[in-house]
Amino acid sequence: MTVTLRAATSDDLMAVGALHQRSRVAAYSSFLPPEALADPTPEAMGEYWTQRWTWERDSHRMTLAVRDDALAGFSYFGPDDEDGSDAGMLCAIHLAPAERGRGVGRELMSDALAGMRKRGWRRAVLWVLRDNLPARRFYERGGWQPTGTEQNEFIGTIQVPQLRYTLSL
Repeated sequence: MTVTLRAATSDDLMAVGALHQRSRVAAYSSFLPPEALADPTPEAMGEYWTQRWTWERDSHRMTLAVRDDALAGFSYFGPDDEDGSDAGMLCAIHLAPAERGRGVGRELMSDALAGMRKRGWRRAVLWVLRDNLPARRFYERGGWQPTGTEQNEFIGTIQVPQLRYTLSL
């Protein structure tokens, strides 16, 4: 079946959180221990998105990919506060584990980049976990280039290095 894209609403955020948690576990379990991925729970992740949406819904856009009335994935983007007003930040693309490799990520990325261009941004940036090699290959196939900038993020109690990528729009 075909995937359709639609704008998220506040009613979607608990399902987004549950999908986000499943996506993290599936994508990160090859390089992070299970205890790092045990928290947050799907419910806590839904609450996280509900809170974040409250503060960012006017400046950010969340798009859902839906297949057969089930959430297949989502993207989230907004302004990049680090690099100035000409850049948008692709904050997230997460997929239901069964959707990996089915083109949903590419559709969500294309849609997000088109939304950034529409807002007048000339560049897109993102952070990706250094050890998430499938994600890095996905972005590099899409034309993204690493900038050489790194930072650390906590996932559970483990510090995980991230790499910054950029793409000209």
